[in-house]
Amino acid sequence: MASISKETYVTRNFQKISNKRWELYVITRVIHLLDDPDIEYVCQQYINPPKNEKYYLADLAFPSLKLYLEIDEGQHGSKDHKTADIKRDAEILEATDWERERIAIFTYHQEKMIDKKLEDLNKEIDQFIKLVKNKKEYLSQQGEKISWNYEEKFNPRRYIEKGEIKVNDNVALLYHRDVLRLFGYKKGHWQPATWEVKGFNEMVWFPKLYPNKDWINTFDDSTGLICMQRKDNTLLPKPTSNGQNLIVFAHQKNLFGQTVYKFNGVYTADLEKSDRTKHYFKRIDVTLNLKKYS
Repeated sequence: MASISKETYVTRNFQKISNKRWELYVITRVIHLLDDPDIEYVCQQYINPPKNEKYYLADLAFPSLKLYLEIDEGQHGSKDHKTADIKRDAEILEATDWERERIAIFTYHQEKMIDKKLEDLNKEIDQFIKLVKNKKEYLSQQGEKISWNYEEKFNPRRYIEKGEIKVNDNVALLYHRDVLRLFGYKKGHWQPATWEVKGFNEMVWFPKLYPNKDWINTFDDSTGLICMQRKDNTLLPKPTSNGQNLIVFAHQKNLFGQTVYKFNGVYTADLEKSDRTKHYFKRIDVTLNLKKYS
């Protein structure tokens, strides 16, 4: 189950923007007039483009529609801010492939920046709401199911019922125990980074595929290879293999800042490539049949 209730999640969304009066006005008007419980929304959506230390916060995002809204207050009218907005939009597009819309709360009168009249602002908000509804209708016609079941978002049961998981499905769960439910685990929290699958020559592995306290672990997108190396470059045990498959759920922060365990595929030790300073693991399958564990 999700770690907090949907009611708490929704109200915290608005709490995040309570000190931004114009943003709060626009967003609450959008959500209340849209009035569609099937459309997921996030205020101040964390987006961290790959290979970029800087992260962005989208004012209002609709993940299932691949759409976000930026609410431009007065500072966005400056030349420097406009240039920064262009760069920001490009990096978010590269990271998410999401469509961006803007609503400015200011206008100009006799070369002076002033707030828009509420009547004019409300018309723009109405146009945006219409766009959101049209986007949902279009995606639904394309066969996509637009449904926000908050409680089920990180529930392993949905994958167990499906019977398999694939790397391209972007399967991500919140806790070790949730991942292990896929393999019949019924107990509480599990802290270690590995777990032996009973009855199979397999092990579930939760590696951190990024530099951390003691290790420089990397994942190569193009080859699927995982490399493990100690930061101090001290020798590792001689690489060996008993033919055991490693089912990898990588510890990472997702695009939106949540710590998740994402399915990376099924691996085995690459003895030909490994040495005493670097251990390599090659991906042998991008699909995992879950039916055999039930």
